[in-house]
Amino acid sequence: MRDSVFNCCVSPPHPPRGVEEPHQHRTRAQALPHNDRRFLIFFDFDETLVDECSDDSMVTVAPGGVLPGWLKDTYRSGRYNEYMQRVLAYLAEQGVTPAAIRGTVEKLPPCPGIPTLMHFLLSQSSRDFEVICVSDANMVFIETWLQHLGFHPLFLRIFTNPAHFDDKGQLQLRPFHSHECLRCPANMCKAVVVRQYVAQRVRERGGRPYQKVLYVGDGANDFCPSLTLSPGDIAFPRRDFPMHKLIQEMEEAKPGEFKASVVPWNSGEDVINTLKKILERP
Repeated sequence: MRDSVFNCCVSPPHPPRGVEEPHQHRTRAQALPHNDRRFLIFFDFDETLVDECSDDSMVTVAPGGVLPGWLKDTYRSGRYNEYMQRVLAYLAEQGVTPAAIRGTVEKLPPCPGIPTLMHFLLSQSSRDFEVICVSDANMVFIETWLQHLGFHPLFLRIFTNPAHFDDKGQLQLRPFHSHECLRCPANMCKAVVVRQYVAQRVRERGGRPYQKVLYVGDGANDFCPSLTLSPGDIAFPRRDFPMHKLIQEMEEAKPGEFKASVVPWNSGEDVINTLKKILERP
């Protein structure tokens, strides 16, 4: 069997820093967690909430709508965060303003049915869903987009790469954390975030687990956290995207190894249909 991410970082020998880092964000609207929520749901951002890669959208604000070849040639596999730091520095040198960057992010289209799904979650009882974003994008992009569409209050936490505009207008980007997973990008392993956050919240809830943990994503780096899910939990991979294909590959190669139920989605409305079913159960 060819090399895959089957044995990535479900139980690293020395858990790296993660949940208690300054790179998480708690929304002002929900300053304190509610410990009676029945379900915990995680969302990726790029190609899950927005229908493209937010980093890639930065090319459109570069001079002529292209990045120079010398800059693109500096990319190294697994080091995309470092590459984006160089891209953002280049954009600042070319006079691209914070307003231009925010305006580009605000125009990112949502994935099909995602606004409907967000409004559905906002309409539910305060005892139903605790909603978290975990993404390899960055805080400025995610907050800008969520605030523009009015979805920011829904998210109790945002775990992503820290970013801010400095006094010269350059978007400064840093890695989220370090980790020991050999399969994930050097700056973030989402499995570490999910596992540590769930454990932390169960402690805060007096040892009471969630009825279900749900994960909605699309990419290969969303497969890794889906491996932390237990029987009875639900993984929502975007249909025919890398997360979905990796789950299928694992189920074919190691039947029964993937523990969670799998519900592929084309639209946020596919997720809503499953959420309605679990809400109907006692």
